[in-house]
Amino acid sequence: MIKITLPDGSVKEFEKGVSGFDIAMSISEGLARNVLSAKVNGEVWDSNRPIHTNATVQLLTWNDAEGKMTFWHSSAHLLAEALEALYPGVKFGIGPAIDSGFYYDIDLGDREFGEEDLGAVEEKMLDLARQKNQYIRSEVSKADALKYFTAKDDEYKLELINDLEDGTITFYKQGNFTDLCRGPHVPSTGVIKAIKLMSVAGAYWRGDEKRKQLTRIYGISFPKQKELTEYLEILEEAKKRDHRKLGKELELFTFSEKVGLGLPLWLPKGTILRERLESFMRRAQIKSGYQAVVTPHIGSKALYVTSGHYEKYGADSFQPIKTPNEDEEFLLKPMNCPHHCEIYKSKPKSYKDLPVRYAEFGTVYRYEQSGELHGLTRVRGFTQDDAHIFCRPDQVKEEFVKVIDLVLYTFKALGFENYTAQVSLRDPENKAKYIGADELWDKAEAEIQEAADERGLSTIAVKGEAAFYGPKLDFMVKDALGRSWQLGTIQVDYTLPERFELEYTGADNQKHRPVMIHRAPFGSMERFIAVLIEHCAGNFPLWLSPDQIAILPISEKYQDYANELHALLLEKDIRGFLDDRDEKIGRKIRDAEVQKVPFMLIVGEKEANDRLVSVRRHGEGDLGSMSIDEFIAHFEEKSVI
Repeated sequence: MIKITLPDGSVKEFEKGVSGFDIAMSISEGLARNVLSAKVNGEVWDSNRPIHTNATVQLLTWNDAEGKMTFWHSSAHLLAEALEALYPGVKFGIGPAIDSGFYYDIDLGDREFGEEDLGAVEEKMLDLARQKNQYIRSEVSKADALKYFTAKDDEYKLELINDLEDGTITFYKQGNFTDLCRGPHVPSTGVIKAIKLMSVAGAYWRGDEKRKQLTRIYGISFPKQKELTEYLEILEEAKKRDHRKLGKELELFTFSEKVGLGLPLWLPKGTILRERLESFMRRAQIKSGYQAVVTPHIGSKALYVTSGHYEKYGADSFQPIKTPNEDEEFLLKPMNCPHHCEIYKSKPKSYKDLPVRYAEFGTVYRYEQSGELHGLTRVRGFTQDDAHIFCRPDQVKEEFVKVIDLVLYTFKALGFENYTAQVSLRDPENKAKYIGADELWDKAEAEIQEAADERGLSTIAVKGEAAFYGPKLDFMVKDALGRSWQLGTIQVDYTLPERFELEYTGADNQKHRPVMIHRAPFGSMERFIAVLIEHCAGNFPLWLSPDQIAILPISEKYQDYANELHALLLEKDIRGFLDDRDEKIGRKIRDAEVQKVPFMLIVGEKEANDRLVSVRRHGEGDLGSMSIDEFIAHFEEKSVI
């Protein structure tokens, strides 16, 4: 007999060889029908794989992220089976699950494959799924694996096998298709009920531009047709909300190849939006005791060697800037924190001076690959609402909690109500990726979890997602369409103070190291604005809208009153424009609606004679006539943060 510990802490005894499916059956038949895979001692297995030792087991369904990944990876194998049936001799690269579905990289030789071919492959996949073939795992020797794929003349699988150690190789078979795979997979193809192949793209083998370009087919699948239908509806809505599309329509930002890929140019309206966000954060930071600082866009290479950024990112970043002086090199700033460390060092500190909180809207530069650039969400130059808190060890938890409060205040003001806090830990199996002593990492990870618990945050712990210098608390925010984005972040760092030899004089008159907390509630301004645009579909909160009003005179006869009204509202800090075009009022209203201007103030004969405004609210329609003072009062009530 072996002992199985379930997520609720309960322990059950089973005979050796019990599977996740068997454990589910012992709880309920309904659960067993829905189990896709099982997490055994932290590793995801097939639900029918035997367990021979005491273990902790979590049964994974469609409601679990890892359950979805199992489902989608199995769907990738189903795609490959369909392709092999329709295109004999096709060769296969890799076919992983991704955040939204799956893909498979294939080599069809001289045959053409395009979007118009996806429908036939979908139909074949559904036909194969209805056969309810089991996914069967088998362990294979390296020699047998090489023999099998040599017979198939598949150089891609042979290359992958050559990278593997004998005794670690497994195959999976369903129906007439066999693939090299670690797994895990769902019990059978029968659980895959709805499939949509989304697109076709090119992808270099193993991401190497010098290797052959393969055909990559993207798809998504669901256990119910209804879920696919809902997903496709959300996808259509997402296209309408795409920040690149709305950014152009609302005249917020643009890009220029002459300026450079991934380097956004902010247009006047976008600049207003950005500056309003910055003003919001600056006010909040002043109330929380932050001091504003400004640092250069470049720094000596030696600065980033000291911080460790050059070692970790130098090869993949913008290359050093050489000066006429021999051996003098600078880098575009990849991070603000080394500069802030040097500001801290500029003046001796006592324990009474701490905490010190430096804040900066600092622009940093990362050389992202051109294929990874995407609107404002992935750029090469971006501005962080960055701050670094230097505090005593006994102040870490209190300061961390205060930053959590600031992040939550920010989310509430901007309408982000659905979020999860992710405790991002280092990978215990690959400590070489990180800098700093084990005991400091353990201490920092514990402090983050304690602070999150004190604020009652719902947290998940994810290994391998820490920054190279310390663990962090990342806020995963869901937008109006239910998509998850990583926005605000808070990090505890014991390492950079060591590297920069930061000190303060303690009450014992001895020198001590401060602890450093990195934080950015917005994260990247560019990414945050992109997510905000898509979250609210360009309908920004009134206090944030670049144009809050549009004054629309019915004809030029009322131009003088419209000009007077515009000047009066500007004095009240109400932003907007006067549309004095020689157009009919219906056209002016439609254009203001498209521009998503919150209030339209229509001015005609009655309004001019009685000093009124006819008010129209974007998306709501007419609110009736108001006096100027009544409108200002109504506006101020609606524009409260």
